[in-house]
Amino acid sequence: MKVEKAASHLEALGNTTRLEVYRRLVRAGTAGLPVGQLQLKLKLPASTLSHHCRRLVETGLVSSRN
Repeated sequence: MKVEKAASHLEALGNTTRLEVYRRLVRAGTAGLPVGQLQLKLKLPASTLSHHCRRLVETGLVSSRN
């Protein structure tokens, strides 16, 4: 893994909310977790969750599907 990519991943996971989102998604496995369900579990406003999910997608830590 390139140092820049590793640093980007670590920076993204350095936020406690993003770390919790990532942890729950990893635990959900390949089946994933609907964003609405994630929002209810974390008790976050939709806009806040969207912001954090976007950052995780941008860094390549998670992906989204419709």
